[in-house]
Amino acid sequence: MGETRTGLTIFWPDDGLDEGPIMVQKTCEIGPHETLGDIYFGKLFPMGVDAMIEGLDLVKAGIVLKHEQRLEDGSYEGWFKKDNARIDWSKSAAEVYNLIRACNPAPGAWTELNGTEVQIYDCAPLDGEGEPGELVSVLDDGIAMQANGGRILIKRLRPKGGQKQSATEWIAG
Repeated sequence: MGETRTGLTIFWPDDGLDEGPIMVQKTCEIGPHETLGDIYFGKLFPMGVDAMIEGLDLVKAGIVLKHEQRLEDGSYEGWFKKDNARIDWSKSAAEVYNLIRACNPAPGAWTELNGTEVQIYDCAPLDGEGEPGELVSVLDDGIAMQANGGRILIKRLRPKGGQKQSATEWIAG
């Protein structure tokens, strides 16, 4: 969604969904080319382990921190489902690029190419003008799709029912 920061919260559970008082919060930057997998496995998961240990150490020391959650300062991000992952090529190239990064590794941003549903994983932004949704060219390192105001180089994809593979292998088949 174009955000440049994300984070996690360790909180005291109550009857609501993720609504209890906050004990510990941590944040990290989202790099311009990082995927969900990069952020989760490389940053959030290790940071979450450290935050849990920090929270346990606070409780063991008798320090009870309970800060009120203010949803206007941040919010719970729900499950990202297949309906949210469909690529709308009429959106800006930046929005399409961010969607693909947000869906990698799961659930996989998806579109139809040559009549086949494919999930797209690795990509890069490219310059270029054309008709949104058009498969513009096949390059050595992938296939270029036109979005609004730019192109997306699709490097790796998975056709429905198939395995992940390079986009050039798939298009050649």
